[in-house]
Amino acid sequence: MTQTNAAADVASGRLSDEEYARNFSDLHPLLDQHEATVEADRCYFCYDAPCVQACPTSIDIPQFIRQISTGNPTGSAKTIFDQNILGGMCARVCPTETLCEQVCVREVAEGKPVKIGQLQRYATDHYMAHHDTTPFARKEPTGKKIAVVGAGPAGLACAHALAVEGHAVDLFDAREKPGGLNEFGIATYKTVDNFAAREVEFVLSIGGIELKTGMKLGDNLDLAELRASYDAVFLGIGLGGVNALGLENEQKDGVLNAVDFIADLRQTGDYGSLPVGRRVVVIGGGMTAVDIAVQTRLLGAEDVTIAYRRGQDRMNASEFEQHLAQTSGVKIMTWAQPKSLVAENDHVTAIELERTRDENGQLAGTGETVTLAADMVFKAVGQTLVPADLNGSGATIELDRGRLVVDADRRTSLPDVWAGGDCILGGEDLTVAAVEDGKIAAAAIHRAISA
Repeated sequence: MTQTNAAADVASGRLSDEEYARNFSDLHPLLDQHEATVEADRCYFCYDAPCVQACPTSIDIPQFIRQISTGNPTGSAKTIFDQNILGGMCARVCPTETLCEQVCVREVAEGKPVKIGQLQRYATDHYMAHHDTTPFARKEPTGKKIAVVGAGPAGLACAHALAVEGHAVDLFDAREKPGGLNEFGIATYKTVDNFAAREVEFVLSIGGIELKTGMKLGDNLDLAELRASYDAVFLGIGLGGVNALGLENEQKDGVLNAVDFIADLRQTGDYGSLPVGRRVVVIGGGMTAVDIAVQTRLLGAEDVTIAYRRGQDRMNASEFEQHLAQTSGVKIMTWAQPKSLVAENDHVTAIELERTRDENGQLAGTGETVTLAADMVFKAVGQTLVPADLNGSGATIELDRGRLVVDADRRTSLPDVWAGGDCILGGEDLTVAAVEDGKIAAAAIHRAISA
């Protein structure tokens, strides 16, 4: 039965079960063997391939595609996992159109790249369907123990690499379920069938990693104590805070954090139970903004608008993601920034936006305004590190622009603490970049504690 919020047009159960199932089905269904072979045969297997240079984890892309073309998907997956143990998730969520596929020779020559991401998924899914453990064997135990804080992509990659070397790892996560953004922050249609949780189990199958959930740094987990108890510490804590709009009525019902709603959507077993507004406005221009906008449409919202303060070419969301939003019925309004929120009976009813323009590289308001009716306004304007979580480090850990400062080895200003993922300065909001951070840090930690 549809449930409606009387203060605004917010309701659950807007669609039928069949419509929900169709709307949240796999965005890119798995290639079958014939499709994968045909697609693999399109690859030129370039020497010094530009796609490898564009891959943050340096996967040998021509090699794994050649292995698919010769009927060896198991070997192909091993080639992928050798550089990226989370290759299955990255195959689903990487913006390949701006990374490996953008520089593919076929793309440059013909405007139609080899489907690298889908071939990577074909190989990794094949391997995981036939193997319960990763294709690596642990070395003899070293007696060393490392604390990895955060069971997202950076932490998982770091923990796995350290476990392979024979070190013992305690993997902490603030939530009761591991996976980080892979589990809680990615659009449902990108990773169906509980894949994020299955991939975590796959990573942990290496052994030597003890998962401890419900442990939050700055709450029931203290950095100083970790430093005293372990040979090294890795922080993959992500960004726990959400930027505010700084507007009156921001605390009213219907003004929501996009990341929280996406997390609820990812964990629900019943899409029809989630209330959604008929009219939705999303503030932001990144992947999160697109994810929340598209998914509210899929939940039954009729009028969804992304409002972004600059031009569409400046949006952090990739061109593919922008097109996905628009073909899903989402409107993208550019050169518009939030000015005020209108509320009645403690619930948002509209948002006033001010038109903006570029003045010699600086964003300026024009004074012209437009008001959009809204039953829900989602904030997708970025997340922030919560410095209080780092209290008790026993020493000052260096921050810059609200992020942890690290060197090329991902070591922080504290000699026994490394970090990676969104929480570090220069960290990219990409699963594949977080994996690379975890790999680099693990190699550096191994060298440091083995000296």
